[in-house]
Amino acid sequence: MESIGLNVAAFDTNKSGSGTGLGALLALCSGLLEKNLKGGLVVVGGLNLGGSIETIFNPVAVAEAAADKGARMVLMPVTSRRQLVDLPDEVATRVSIIFYADAKDALIKALG
Repeated sequence: MESIGLNVAAFDTNKSGSGTGLGALLALCSGLLEKNLKGGLVVVGGLNLGGSIETIFNPVAVAEAAADKGARMVLMPVTSRRQLVDLPDEVATRVSIIFYADAKDALIKALG
């Protein structure tokens, strides 16, 4: 059996890793399905113990940081959509925002 490597990085200010649940879930599912996730993808959104997606408090700053790091796409909960009206045009042209409703929807869109 082939081994699978997983690297998850927390870029929040306190480096707690509390918001990496969805990213870790997608990475593990990707390994189990033996299919790669899209390249240049940033996954945003934490999972709570019940499996629902947690709120992102400043999605504009997240999108700006992703663009600065060279990401091409940001996978973000649809509940953040209304807050992105303040996203600068320069950032909106550099990064595509892909919205998801739940973890299953996020996996389907991340696999592309």
